[in-house]
This record gives sequence, C-alpha cells and structure tokens, in this order.
Amino acid sequence: MKLDIAHVAQRAATGLLPEDSRVDALIADAFAHAAAHSEGAVADYIPALASADPSLFGLSLVDVHGEAHEAGDSGVEFSIQSISKAFVYALLCDEVGHEEALATVGVNNTGLPFNSVVAIELNDGHPRNPMVNAGALATTALIPGADAEARWLTIQHGLSRFAGRRLELDEAVYQSEMAANQRNAAIAQLLESYGRIRQDPAEVVDVYTRQCSILVSAHDLAVMGATLADGGVNPVTGERVVSAEVARDTLAVMTASGMYENSGEWLFEIGLPGKSGVAGGIVCVAPGKGGIATFSPPLDAAGNSVRGQIATAYLSRALGLNLFASASHFTPKE
Repeated sequence: MKLDIAHVAQRAATGLLPEDSRVDALIADAFAHAAAHSEGAVADYIPALASADPSLFGLSLVDVHGEAHEAGDSGVEFSIQSISKAFVYALLCDEVGHEEALATVGVNNTGLPFNSVVAIELNDGHPRNPMVNAGALATTALIPGADAEARWLTIQHGLSRFAGRRLELDEAVYQSEMAANQRNAAIAQLLESYGRIRQDPAEVVDVYTRQCSILVSAHDLAVMGATLADGGVNPVTGERVVSAEVARDTLAVMTASGMYENSGEWLFEIGLPGKSGVAGGIVCVAPGKGGIATFSPPLDAAGNSVRGQIATAYLSRALGLNLFASASHFTPKE
C-alpha cells in the first residue's frame, strides 16, 4: 500500500524530540490523517479476532523520559500477538547472550510468509529469525524454566516488566487460537525433527499461544518500545529490563524482519525498527528518543495495520525519526 505522506516535512533523524506541545500537535495531526482511511480487513483466521471493531484506533508515543503523547483509543486492550516475538527474543538474549541467540535462532529475513514451512525445509531446519513463527517457537522453547508453566510465567513477568505493569492473559483469545493452531503445531513438530526444539512441541505451542494472547494497549506497547529505545531501561518505572546490548540486538532484528516480507517497504517508507501483530497493533522504536505504538484492527494483505502504518509514517517524517535520514553539515566557503 502506498503511504500518502508527501505533505509532511522531512527532517533530519538527529537531535531530540521537539517540545511536548509540538509532539502533541503532531500526534493529533497523524491521528486525524490516518483515521480518514478505511482500507483493510480485520483478521478472521483466528475466530476471536474476527469480531474486532474496525473503527477502533489508538496512537501513543512515549519518550525516553516516560512522557506519553496520545490520541484516540490508546488505552483499549487487545492481544499482543506477534509483537510478543520481539520482546520474548530480548528476554532470551538477556539470558543466553548474543552468540547463542544468533547461532540457534538466527537473524536473516526468510523473504517468505511468517508461517512458512517451506522456509524451514529450505534452510535445513534452521528457523532463520525470531520474528517468523518458526523462530518465535524456537525462541519460546529456549526460555529458561523447569517446565512449560515456569517458562510461561517467566515470559509473562518479562513482558510485564517491559510494559511497567502486570499484563494479563486474554483467555478467550488463547482458547480460540489453540483450537485453530494446527499450522504452528506442525511447525513445532518439524523443528523438533531437526533438533531445534528439545521440549515437547505441544507444550511449546501452548506457551507460545499464551504469550500471543497477552493483553496490551497502544500505551503499553509504546512504553515497551521506549524501553528498547532507552537502552533496556523502562522510562516509566526506571527498572533495567534488559541490557543495552540486548536492546541493540533486538532492534537490529526488528529492523531486518519485523514486518515480515514487507520489511523492506517499511524501512523505505518509515525507516524505524518495527513489529506488527494481527490483532492490529504496531510498535516501532526511535533509538534514544522513544517508542510509537498504534492499534487499529483493519490489516493490509501482509497482515499489518493500515492506519497504523499511515500514522507511523507521518510521525517518522514530521519528527525526523527515520534512521536513514540526514542533513548536510557542509558550509560553503565565502
């Protein structure tokens, strides 16, 4: 989908965010610009998501000082879905380190859909990266814990630390996903056959499904993004959640693969590490500045929120957040 953002002024991706009143004004502008769009369709392959209200739209920016700038339905809760992949990967990296995470899960884009089985077979069972389902299942399986319940509690606690509050499970979404989870079950069994998963594949799928069914709001996601933006320290609670090195590694993987096969287009238009979920959430991170999150259920063909992409692109341009933008420092000689 082509993003209509030509009228927004491009600024250099350097320096600090502008004053709060200016950020608030741009949030309002971005919200109004994106709210005018009605393209896309609500995800229906998970029955519990099919009834989502397509009119819901929330936008939140939380800066590295913990200040929130928001519009619309930023406090409405929805299931985190695949956005959880980025933060569970960060928790794993904090436990096992850079090299083991790289060797076991990988960081390269598959160029294929997020639930591809072909990608596993083409790469001799290697999941390739943690943002696709195969890599996410391998990541979840590696989270330390004596059993599946212990791994689930570690993940729930870790994501809650990112958000700065206790996050709860949406039981209805969890049950709905478990009833329609045959493909993930097949992926987990295939990974086990290649020796990439050493736990019971059914238990791994169960924990992974629970992590995807955690309830968050756009505000929560913006705080989580701001935690990665601030070197792993939650700017609201002041707690160090992961190391600065882990925050860096997580952002690198989000940049390469966070928007699946559309990651290149996302970088071309927006230029920030990002991650989407099929419930309609998107989180992206401006390192050293803050996290931006949106919630709007209608998705494009790749499974990314339409309004979320438009609002984020607007803010990236207007606030000068694009990592690849620069302004010349050349001073002509007189």
